[in-house]
Amino acid sequence: MITVQIQGMSCQHCAATAQKVLQELGATMVQVDVARGEARFEGMVDQEALRRAMAAQGYEVVTEP
Repeated sequence: MITVQIQGMSCQHCAATAQKVLQELGATMVQVDVARGEARFEGMVDQEALRRAMAAQGYEVVTEP
């Protein structure tokens, strides 16, 4: 699994949004942990597309896959 750190998530709605973004980018088996500020997933996801998509939702990817 690939793990990315995401800043700006604070609730389960945030987790659901991050999960949806990752799935739309082709990730599978997505797990988002708000308390840890991270998302884990399988699959190939374009790093720049991930950064842009998360930024559009108000989150910042601080580590890339």
